[in-house]
Amino acid sequence: MLNFITYAGFIAIVGRPNVGKSTLLNRLVHNKVSITSSKPNTTRYRICGIHTEGLYQSIYIDTPGLYCKENQIVDCAINRTVIRALDGVSLVIFVIEGTRWTAADQMVMSRLKEQESVLLVINKVDRISDKHTLLPYLHYLVQKRNFVEIVPISATKSSNINIVSSIVQKYLPQSEHYFPDKSITNSSQIFMCSEIIREKLIRFLGFELPSIITVKINKFSVEKNGHLNISGMLLVRHKSQKNIVVGKGGSKIKTIGMTARKDMESFFKVTVYLDLWVQVKPC
Repeated sequence: MLNFITYAGFIAIVGRPNVGKSTLLNRLVHNKVSITSSKPNTTRYRICGIHTEGLYQSIYIDTPGLYCKENQIVDCAINRTVIRALDGVSLVIFVIEGTRWTAADQMVMSRLKEQESVLLVINKVDRISDKHTLLPYLHYLVQKRNFVEIVPISATKSSNINIVSSIVQKYLPQSEHYFPDKSITNSSQIFMCSEIIREKLIRFLGFELPSIITVKINKFSVEKNGHLNISGMLLVRHKSQKNIVVGKGGSKIKTIGMTARKDMESFFKVTVYLDLWVQVKPC
């Protein structure tokens, strides 16, 4: 009987807010395991995505965007979450956007000075109007530090994602796989449901989204026919906020529930029955 050498390791995806880290993770895992939005700092927690290809298992850690200013308690907590995610990783994927190097990018890179292996990914290159600016920008980035590679990509269009995957595999240490080969995340099913609902809240409420809103899954059951029966409660602090979430004639909550249910069915691969309720719970 042949004994094959297998490889497995953890890869942290870091960068300033809204550069496309979650979209990149979803492309690398070939499944939607991290919610996305055009609103900065959609990701609030460390999300783990798993991709197994033959002998290689890549375990990606999606992190909240690092803040440039640490003058708020939430901001500091998020930054601590990111720093902890760097412990014990085999590779860091540092994501920046287009041909604009910002003070926030510089701050993120300064946090990576202790990391030996950093892959720089330039996302959203499809949005660069003048492609001639890319080569000089690459020369500029080379001077920043000794990156293992610099790869221009478009996460939304899956451009050069295979190159990133190939580089990641080179940095995976010899190890038994940590998760079953069919695993795509280590997040619980209930957590994934709450995250999907939170994504829809951000997407459909936009700037009307209450600053504090909690998603609580009250029921998650598997029916005899294999279908999922899920009930979620959206907790807000004021009646005016409840009216915003519910919408005129219940239009907003209906849209949020319908689109969340479709994403849940895509994720769980079964029919989902979803009920959403909004409750005012003053602090």
